[in-house]
Amino acid sequence: MRRLFPVTDVTDETAATGGAAGREWSLAELAAAYAYPEPGPERPAPWLRGNMVSTLDGAAQHEGRSQPISCPADMRVFGVLRALADAVVVGAETVRQEGYRPARARAEFAAAREAAGQGPAPAIAVVSASLDLDFSLPLFTSPLVRTLVLTGAGADPERVAAAEKAGARVVVAGEGAGVEPGRAVHALAELGHTRLLTEGGPRLLGQLIAADVLDELCLTVSPMLTAGDAQRIAGGPSVTLPRRFTLSSMLEEDGFLFTRYRRT
Repeated sequence: MRRLFPVTDVTDETAATGGAAGREWSLAELAAAYAYPEPGPERPAPWLRGNMVSTLDGAAQHEGRSQPISCPADMRVFGVLRALADAVVVGAETVRQEGYRPARARAEFAAAREAAGQGPAPAIAVVSASLDLDFSLPLFTSPLVRTLVLTGAGADPERVAAAEKAGARVVVAGEGAGVEPGRAVHALAELGHTRLLTEGGPRLLGQLIAADVLDELCLTVSPMLTAGDAQRIAGGPSVTLPRRFTLSSMLEEDGFLFTRYRRT
């Protein structure tokens, strides 16, 4: 892996160590590259980052899944971003399509998470208005850290009861049936989850963007072309004016670009 931006002396040394393609970075190096902002002296404010992958022609999926357009380096970054987070926010459709499982504890990050006051693994926070979820799945019945279900006050009481019976914690984050993104971020912060990561899907990411609560986007640009009518990384409502983000860093491996943008 090579650092392309920002350009420093380390960038040159990294490339020289492993030749033109660079070398495989350690998990500690990746964790340092993707560290969350240091909290201020007052109560830590939530920081929400998104992690998505897109092909050169803008597809976020191929045949309904993101795995075909990913790569081993992308999965390493994926794992590191999870290991740094307090909670992973994900939409119900993505849970169904990607076969989500509970986040696992990783020995390589155990000491760092303990030092940061975090649990052994991030909680998975599923956003769902209908609660049309299979609560018999391990994500709900046997997670290392209790799974959260974010929904609205108008959610079906029977589905709420089913979620709680399975072991999930239901968090109300909206007055109606749906979830209000800003309220969801605040509710998670109230539970102590301020280092937030969302892995989509596109509809959820679009809602977070429209609500102006996304602080950072980690976007992997896959050197592939798929054509077709696959979704973009963000869908749903548009914004009145485009949100401007600033490039914070860019890494490269095997033609894949690992970009990191922060709100201006």
